[in-house]
Amino acid sequence: MAHQRRGPRAPRSPYRGPGWKQQPTLGVDVGGVIVALAGRDEDTSFFGTRPLETPATDGVFEALATLAAGPYAGRVHLVSKAGPKVEANTRAWLEHHDFFTRTGVGRGDVHFVRERRDKAPVCERLGITDFVDDRLDVLAYLETVDRRYLFTGGTAEATAGELPDWVTAVDSWAALTVLLGGGGEAL
Repeated sequence: MAHQRRGPRAPRSPYRGPGWKQQPTLGVDVGGVIVALAGRDEDTSFFGTRPLETPATDGVFEALATLAAGPYAGRVHLVSKAGPKVEANTRAWLEHHDFFTRTGVGRGDVHFVRERRDKAPVCERLGITDFVDDRLDVLAYLETVDRRYLFTGGTAEATAGELPDWVTAVDSWAALTVLLGGGGEAL
């Protein structure tokens, strides 16, 4: 299940002074990672007429609360590709589900881009060391991110044998929390 990148690390931003050490910083996609993908069914789809009713992925609130209070304290960012309508729906969904209170992620730590490839410069600017996305093509753009996680949510996009060595596949937030150092036991 776990394939991790090997070899030299991609170039980082310039040295920041004596003894400077990069703090672990987590980046998380929204669709398919925080908000469950439910197809195009009008009752459960984020793109339907009732997007606020779209369910969260199993365990996401508890996992992000653990990570935001622990190894990534103050350093959890949502980075999502969305047009204006989906961005508005996403912000409304986060508020409706009391996301910020339940997870400890700050409202100012939500970033939207219009193209998937534009997640890469956002991650570099924020110093993201770990990123979770449900799309392998997006993770491929994130060359400055040390550890990239393909969130399958139990519906594997690719089998472990088909994945590049720079990505780790995870099928649940419980498993991801353990990998990210948020506890020794599944949530």
